[in-house]
Amino acid sequence: MTNVLPETAAGPPPPFDPELGAALAVIGEQMPPALTADMIQPMREGALLADLTDDDLARAGAFTVTRRQVPGPAGDPDVELLILTPTGATTPLPAIYHTHGGGMVVGNNRTGVEVVQDWAAEVPSVIVSVEYRLAPEHPHPAPVEDCYAGLVWTAEHAAELGIDPERIVIAGASAGGGLAAGVALMARDRGGPALLGQMLLCPMIDDRNDTVSAIQMAGRGVWDRTANDTGWTALLGEARGGADVSPYAAPARATDLSGLPPAFVDVGSAETFRDEDVAYASAIWRSGGQAELHVWPGGFHGFDMMVPQAAVSQDARAARVRWLSRLMGM
Repeated sequence: MTNVLPETAAGPPPPFDPELGAALAVIGEQMPPALTADMIQPMREGALLADLTDDDLARAGAFTVTRRQVPGPAGDPDVELLILTPTGATTPLPAIYHTHGGGMVVGNNRTGVEVVQDWAAEVPSVIVSVEYRLAPEHPHPAPVEDCYAGLVWTAEHAAELGIDPERIVIAGASAGGGLAAGVALMARDRGGPALLGQMLLCPMIDDRNDTVSAIQMAGRGVWDRTANDTGWTALLGEARGGADVSPYAAPARATDLSGLPPAFVDVGSAETFRDEDVAYASAIWRSGGQAELHVWPGGFHGFDMMVPQAAVSQDARAARVRWLSRLMGM
């Protein structure tokens, strides 16, 4: 990989929010900033990624929980969709199509879905969370193609699922945010499902890993520059940082962001992805598109999921629900 920015050009890192910084001292004991390839399997087996049970997901009867095996990409295995439907709905609901996070290397379709359920409690929606193959065993394009295949099936079976096909929003955090952006590009380019919006939370979108924020946050916070290198190398191998990386893998590589659904982009000021995410929202605007951008002061990667009680986390969560509500007309 060739860095275009001298590391000396980056100033000191921005401070963490005081509430978040205090919590980070504890979080760091279980989740160090850096992730290396030899840590992937232990993380997959570790308690930090323990799955939510069906009872957890049902939330005392608020949701029905089903799973469907649907066709994957041509010639590849089926894809499992986890479907969470609010009970008692009598008319078709909007859908939130969820692509989970995990740096492209860990997690499953239950990872992070409890956050989406919180949104659906306020903006009633059917949640469809896709299980995609993970790197490095399954490099690009397997993850994003799995996500796209699941979206196509969801849109084609909207009536069966109680979904309003005109109100499907794709959403994901971290690697899931990058996949959501990649799937939105695919849907545009392939004439696929018409998405109402794309919610990109601290999305992982630039394999070059050379922005000021990536340099500033090396060795700090959650998911630092070394971890980012590990994730992108797992997904792209030797192609990482080169000239021929597909925008479906790394949406920051896209040169045309016109014709995309409205985007919600948010990120912390004290995290690796800050500058690539701000640049992505700016590129959407330059292409004549619509994006709502939030940079949460002092936020580290995934701060709102790890420290949900912090004031800045509450603000971030409320902003997402407001955007969804406006977008869905609810």
